[in-house]
Amino acid sequence: MKKFMNKYEGFFFILPWVLGFILFTFIPLISALYLGFTDSNSITTPKFIGFKNYINLFHDNEFISSLVVTVKYAIFAIPLGILSSMTLATLLNSKIKGVYLFRTILYLPAVASGVSISLLWRWILDKNLGLLNLILSKVGIDGPGWLSEPNWVLPSYVLIALWGAGGGMLTYLAGLQDVPRSLYESAEIDGAGWFKKFIKITVPMLSPVIFYNVIMGLVGSFRKFSDAYIIGGAGNQGRFYMIYLYENAFNYFKMGYATAMAWILFLIILALSLLTFKSSSLWVFYNSSDKGKGKKQGLLHRKQKKDGNTQ
Repeated sequence: MKKFMNKYEGFFFILPWVLGFILFTFIPLISALYLGFTDSNSITTPKFIGFKNYINLFHDNEFISSLVVTVKYAIFAIPLGILSSMTLATLLNSKIKGVYLFRTILYLPAVASGVSISLLWRWILDKNLGLLNLILSKVGIDGPGWLSEPNWVLPSYVLIALWGAGGGMLTYLAGLQDVPRSLYESAEIDGAGWFKKFIKITVPMLSPVIFYNVIMGLVGSFRKFSDAYIIGGAGNQGRFYMIYLYENAFNYFKMGYATAMAWILFLIILALSLLTFKSSSLWVFYNSSDKGKGKKQGLLHRKQKKDGNTQ
């Protein structure tokens, strides 16, 4: 019995997690996969209809519109978010007085409640009573209807995303701590300015962090829901993919249709993530010089030993 326990005790330790995964992840996943092929409406017994939900989706103009809005948002929000986070991290990587206070202030939006932040921005972007238009009016600018005019809805959400750039800033700050100071000193000796050092040293050394934030940005952009649901927007410009999915599931009770949308979203995120991973070999730099040095020294040692035996 003791021998049996010693052999399988590790499995007993992970058994609670395995049971939890099967009950709360694997079984619901399989159920959702089946549900996407039914006409489930949460009331009557689901009827299997094959690929009808998936076919109907690509003939649904509102589905196409919500996907286009989400893609547009991702195209602008991800690069601008990465650029703003990296810029903040570079500025706050300096050893100046009060730098820790500034880091804390800029990180606060990342830990604040999403609902409260959404309500705050709904007031800030209000056309008549909003803080942003009030400030613009003080300098003689008649502010637009950020949420009431279709052309300004998407820029408003990009602005909100940039306001939360402090969350990504921490990852870049951590990456900057690992950049060897000697690289910058060598560049300064060669006469490189701050911009050239940023492009030639900082960006390549931070490329693994950029890669991570691109993946997380893709997932976050296509799953955008809470602030878009609370704030809203004029016409279909504020109707992101997840908003339309939620409407189908809980407003129209088209659970099968909504589940098919969820699986298409999964495939889109998976495809984009795989493309990003595939392209990473072209632009992501990993500092493996120590590992390569050790490997070369090992090969040299074995070669010398072989030559000595030959002699």
